[in-house]
Amino acid sequence: MADIKAADVAKLRKMTGAGMMDCKNALQEADGDFDRAQDIIREKGKLVAAKRADRETTEGQVIAKVSADGKKGIVIALGTETDFVAKNEEFQALAQKIADVALENMPADVDALKAINIGGNTLEELITQMTGKTGEKHSLAYYGKIEGENVSSYIHMNNKLAVVVAFNKVVSVEAGKDIAMQVASMNPVSVAKEDCPPEVVEKELQIAREQVIQEGKPENMVEKIAQGKLGKFFKESTLLEQSFIKDGKISVADYLKSVDADAKVLGFCRFSLND
Repeated sequence: MADIKAADVAKLRKMTGAGMMDCKNALQEADGDFDRAQDIIREKGKLVAAKRADRETTEGQVIAKVSADGKKGIVIALGTETDFVAKNEEFQALAQKIADVALENMPADVDALKAINIGGNTLEELITQMTGKTGEKHSLAYYGKIEGENVSSYIHMNNKLAVVVAFNKVVSVEAGKDIAMQVASMNPVSVAKEDCPPEVVEKELQIAREQVIQEGKPENMVEKIAQGKLGKFFKESTLLEQSFIKDGKISVADYLKSVDADAKVLGFCRFSLND
């Protein structure tokens, strides 16, 4: 068996980020072969991940980032099982690294983000390695991207909710933050009723029709009343029609118009670990 020195353990730790004992044990098992030791550490992470595959990742870090030119934005969520691990510096550093990679590359979806290679490991492998270190399941719970002439972001203070919002033109920092906070607080389903997903509209209409029928209203009034209820849904659940959280007397559309009559919200990404 190879003589495993402290310097070897430190070298492997620097290469993999794994704990000192994990590195020592891997080197002993690999008889001093660094390549094999790295494989052993990766396999350990996969084993832990497999054992905990059915666990819920309701804690973690949700991060929003905007590019230096203000035209691109992303939201990522790295989930874990407990708040204790979510506050771990290495876990938080990994979440930040994923966010940086996402913003730099703007991949198409979560799978494409996981597949990006950093220093010889894919992001998915780095997440698995972190699982091996902490003993908790970790998952890339969300990735969303957006582009526009101006992107604003908002992260709730506990890093469990984050938003990016894209505009068609540059708006003030205050206005951008106000709209992003509106999205964070009120969780709209879409920017406007016109771009509300058809399946959401149909589901709301169906619920409304059933409510009207149960209330005993005449059959010839069902559709008219259901459409009225749908209008109320749009007012409560689409961003531009919602009451502005800083002034309930006006809508978000009215607020945006007061800031800049030509400014428009192009879209948003929002994710919360608590939803």
